[in-house]
Amino acid sequence: MHPDGRFEWGDTAEMMEFVRQISFSTLFVAAPKGHFAFHVPVTVEDGRHVRFHVARRNRGTEALDGARGLLSCLGPDAYLSPDWYGTPDQVPTWNYVAVEAEGMLRRLEESEVVKQLDKLSAAHEARLAPKTPWTRAKMSPDRFEAMTKAILGFEMEVRELRGTRKLAQHKLAHERRGAIEGMAAAGAKEMAELMREAPPRL
Repeated sequence: MHPDGRFEWGDTAEMMEFVRQISFSTLFVAAPKGHFAFHVPVTVEDGRHVRFHVARRNRGTEALDGARGLLSCLGPDAYLSPDWYGTPDQVPTWNYVAVEAEGMLRRLEESEVVKQLDKLSAAHEARLAPKTPWTRAKMSPDRFEAMTKAILGFEMEVRELRGTRKLAQHKLAHERRGAIEGMAAAGAKEMAELMREAPPRL
């Protein structure tokens, strides 16, 4: 996370909602046999637990159960040109929104994995409305069972949560306006909107 306190994101509920909305994260685990990274679709349970699944054959899967993991969830990001500030002696930078979660990992029972899969697909199918949602009822039971045997599910009990919202809050009003206009003109409209919403922290 960025060391400048003006970019710190301290609202736990907001950060967990961000993880839920993004729904895709990178998990890092350090183990005696090496360091491993996993790219995982996630669901958030009760605001303090994150569930995910990985391919059973994924490198390092055997190191997950009982390990301490670091989950990194990255949201919108965009390059910021110093020309947009309209002030001399500025440097290029990158605006971004990110959350890190740390905690212990527990392997899920098969029934818990099925629940995680159902919750994950239901959430993302809902975003595709008015499309009729896909459910596993469209699969034969044997095929679904075969597919679930190819994955393992895990839950992280989140013990530490950190967030960064680096949105040029530390710049003067006219510099922020120029940067927002530049972002929008460059096509980074989501980042420009986040910058407009972020209160200044001079």
